Amino acid sequence: MAIRFCDDMGARGFSWVTDEKMERASHALAAGGRVWIIDPVDDPEAMARVATLGMPVAVVQLLDRHNRDCAAVARRLAIPHGLVPPSIPDSPFEVVELRRSHFWQEIALWWPDERALVVAEAVGTSRAYTVGRGPLGVHPFDRPWPPRKQLGRFAPEHLLVGHGAGLHGPEAAEGLRFALADGRRGFFRLLATLPSLRESKK
Repeated sequence: MAIRFCDDMGARGFSWVTDEKMERASHALAAGGRVWIIDPVDDPEAMARVATLGMPVAVVQLLDRHNRDCAAVARRLAIPHGLVPPSIPDSPFEVVELRRSHFWQEIALWWPDERALVVAEAVGTSRAYTVGRGPLGVHPFDRPWPPRKQLGRFAPEHLLVGHGAGLHGPEAAEGLRFALADGRRGFFRLLATLPSLRESKK
């Protein structure tokens, strides 16, 4: 499967996105010579670039159903696989709890030093999320109840998502504010676009 690189943060990390409708995004974040690999879709070119950032120390899976290649990458590199962990000790990240239910477990990561927010599923930039209403949208199932309490307190300079390329600079905080405010309003636009989204996946 083809990928494209994005979210270039220099020595601090990067992302790669699959060339498919859902635009699955994976991330590698580095600090102090160590690298955390977030929700990876395995790709030789991407993993070679990960190695240039430093020593991989963990694979972090932010969403219970985002299995992707998390376990396989962790086994190959002989590093821990954190499955929706409540914390990530000895890391620069704070865990943000988004959902803890039988049907949906999701966390986000906040990197205070870099003002970087990493969200797997609650918000995204792919067409299935944005439905033409801005650079970022709330997950279709979350639109009636946008995660304002959990994410509204952040004003990130880097916003990395699980579907699509991220947002950076002023656009990151502005996009997040818009998406959380627009969640319910955009729900009806989403319903109207569902037939075209289904057609695009065929």
